[in-house]
Amino acid sequence: MGNIYVAHLMVVVFLLGVFLPCLCQGDSDDDDTAAVYVVTLRHAPVSHYYGELRREVNGFKDAAPAPGRTQFNKPRRYDNATKTDKRYGSYVSRVHDSLLKKVLNGEKYLKLYSYHYLINGFAVLVTQKQAGKLARSSEVSNVVLDFSVRTATTHTPQFLGLPQGAWFQDGGFETAGEGVVIGFVDTGIDPTHPSFGDSKSNHLYPVPAHFSGICEVTRDFPSGSCNRKLVGARHFAASAITRGIFNSTQDYASPFDGDGHGTHTAAVAAGNHGIPVIVAGHHFGNASGMAPRSHIAVYKALYKSFGGFAADVVAAIDQAAQDGVDIISLSITPNRRPPGVATFFNPIDMALLSAVKAGIFVVQAAGNTGPSPTSMFSFSPWIFTVGAASHDRVYSNSIFLGNNVTIPGVGLAPGTDESKLYKLIHAHHALSNDTTVADDMYVGECQDANKFNKDLIKGNLLMCSYSIRFVLGLSTIKRASETAKNLSAAGVVFYMDPYVIGFQLNPVPMKMPGIILASTNDSKILMQYYNSSLEIDAVSKKIVKFGAIARICGGLKANYGSVAPKVMYYSARGPDPEDGLPHQADILKPNLLAPGSFIWAAWSSVGTDSVEFLGENFALMSGTSMAAPHVAGLAALIRQKFPNFSPAAIGSALSTTASLYDKSGGPIMAQRSYASPELNESPATPFDMGSGFVNASGALNPGLIFDSSYDDYMSFLCGINGSAPVVLNYTGQNCGLYNSTVYGPDLNLPSITISKLNKSRIVLRTVQNTAQNESYSVGWTAPYGVSLKVSPTHFCIGSGERQVLSVFLNATVNSSVSSFGRIGLFGNQGHVLNIPISIMVTISSNTTTS
Repeated sequence: MGNIYVAHLMVVVFLLGVFLPCLCQGDSDDDDTAAVYVVTLRHAPVSHYYGELRREVNGFKDAAPAPGRTQFNKPRRYDNATKTDKRYGSYVSRVHDSLLKKVLNGEKYLKLYSYHYLINGFAVLVTQKQAGKLARSSEVSNVVLDFSVRTATTHTPQFLGLPQGAWFQDGGFETAGEGVVIGFVDTGIDPTHPSFGDSKSNHLYPVPAHFSGICEVTRDFPSGSCNRKLVGARHFAASAITRGIFNSTQDYASPFDGDGHGTHTAAVAAGNHGIPVIVAGHHFGNASGMAPRSHIAVYKALYKSFGGFAADVVAAIDQAAQDGVDIISLSITPNRRPPGVATFFNPIDMALLSAVKAGIFVVQAAGNTGPSPTSMFSFSPWIFTVGAASHDRVYSNSIFLGNNVTIPGVGLAPGTDESKLYKLIHAHHALSNDTTVADDMYVGECQDANKFNKDLIKGNLLMCSYSIRFVLGLSTIKRASETAKNLSAAGVVFYMDPYVIGFQLNPVPMKMPGIILASTNDSKILMQYYNSSLEIDAVSKKIVKFGAIARICGGLKANYGSVAPKVMYYSARGPDPEDGLPHQADILKPNLLAPGSFIWAAWSSVGTDSVEFLGENFALMSGTSMAAPHVAGLAALIRQKFPNFSPAAIGSALSTTASLYDKSGGPIMAQRSYASPELNESPATPFDMGSGFVNASGALNPGLIFDSSYDDYMSFLCGINGSAPVVLNYTGQNCGLYNSTVYGPDLNLPSITISKLNKSRIVLRTVQNTAQNESYSVGWTAPYGVSLKVSPTHFCIGSGERQVLSVFLNATVNSSVSSFGRIGLFGNQGHVLNIPISIMVTISSNTTTS
């Protein structure tokens, strides 16, 4: 979920198709129209044989469990699995070819991929009629039309306390995340960036023995692009190519990143430590990923010009799991809510379920579709969903006017001479003799120096209009700055077009003094001062004197505040939609908050996702895309310390230790509107922030863990009304083998979410001790309209032991307004766990109504 630009116009404008339903190929009812379909077969994939969950006596590094105690463990990685997988994969591909030939009997088709590791199936270009033939085959379990997807730092390590906390616990940044492979399904990577080199440190990178991926070699991605840091790189574009929308020049038919997004997310999670951030000639500190010694594997399936498609994404996920990645980071979401029985049943989420079965922790961005309720685009309980929060570093700029008024603005730019004030010259008042506003209505955006009078502008501040055209990329700050430089201006001042009612903008780099007034009200103050200071000849109506003067203060210096973190307005919100109606799922989403606003990280040398950072090696981006890789990197630190943790155990460690408070000790706030978000805030609920804001150090010492297995998730899916045939279609497994009475609240998650509390309910949770023997007391705050009790209220738990907690909930009033509570577990060795409770509807046996 990439860079955030949001504007509200007097005429409604939707940018870049972000809020529009995507018309996928094959939406036509014409039987002769070819489209891409993802076909799943009944026979189980490789991972279901090599990724079975197991129970072992020897689990935690520090624990010595007593006989009979059960330790959870991540699935076994078989040393010879890769060779077996490849032989089996070749065999499966031939089976797929044979099936297509038999069913389609000489008809034309094009197979794009054979999936064999996470799902047994293939992607194929066929007509709707041919898809029907495949669906009727006894060997085929499911046929789904392909759908589109979209893409959803120097200081955040310090803000998260890594240098003195999580890194320090395990030997410092020189070893943080070592041996763990993070797979990124994104827009690729720029392998030349120093954030991904393996020679910066004297401490040689190890070779991850469990990883078997390869590096594609192309003209754009030559031999030697990979190393001990960047251990694998591939690209997947077959679905896009069949649609005729793939541009090999612009999109790069290789793992190389022509967009910038993938390079940025990889660096946030696992970029090298101490890389100087130099943008527009200015130094903004040194960058580091969250797990700077982790290895990176890239699976490019997203592209600048069109986004991506599920068939390509599933192929990327399938390959990543087969290669042996430990973590998958997805800063992408679907373009629309999946149809059908439940949102969980779609090719991407079901492939990720098999990835989790294979022991892979999956992180996904929540989406940039907030702040409305139920705007979530990451659905399933086996996926760890991350929302975006601010952090405490801000870059502020300002302009001081000759009437002693100071106006705030943005812009990563130097200031003018502090001892001088400069004349302000509006672009419309400095046109060359052969240019008029009537001839060029956009001339005020300062995109062409040839249209201005250099003698008039030289040594002064040029005022330019910032309109929606800048948001759309039709005009750029960079071109306007070049115009001002070519005209020898002392600086450039952008005022907001009055037709733009609300606007949020990332600070933009400028080589010369400059500022953007991002508020229309502040822009009016500037224009009133400017116009009132003009001297105009009464007869000729020409300007005879420019009286307005000002000084640009500059925005290169970072400021640090205490009101952070807060939930950003764009971060998608719960409740989690269960279907397209939507009914709400009994699953908490998002799971967690992480920094996602104004994040410095590596940028592709040709990255075009942000025009203003084109040609730079770093970019300052905002979005849930930036939040997700923070958690992927921190998960690598947990996997390094606890190599036997299951994916659910990693998610539990992150969730139960999360912070509920900002730096000042107050509650985390959530922005509630696009327009003027700073003025529309209220305390965040679990539907805004999940369990809270990530606590890196706490997650490495969680104390107790809530664990769940593949079988638990299968039981949950089987408990959805009408889901049995869909489960069979996707997994090849019969719901008769599972407990179909397991519903969302029954999953052993580190949260309790109930969409409808009908009178009363008992919810069970099982915790397991990852630390030494400890005594816990239990406290709670009940949601409004609910009486709550937890049993036991005190317990002692030995290392490796388990304890069942019974949570009794009883509705005391009728209410359709969501209410929230919390259970706290307080250990005498310092461990504290928070479990959020969310109740959407209460139905009481009493007659009281809220």
